[in-house]
Amino acid sequence: MEEMAGQMCIVCSQIKQEGITIVSQFVCEDCESEIVHTNAEDAKYQYFIHRLKQIAVTH
Repeated sequence: MEEMAGQMCIVCSQIKQEGITIVSQFVCEDCESEIVHTNAEDAKYQYFIHRLKQIAVTH
């Protein structure tokens, strides 16, 4: 059986198969879900913002 190649998530840097592509950068579904459910006051929210800014830099 042929195994599908995954993509590297711009947030967690892990190779995953399921997720979304924003412009040309991949965000795995685990990180997407965590981003959506993280409160803006949470310290981790700023980490997500920092990682997602890489989309503009690489585009």
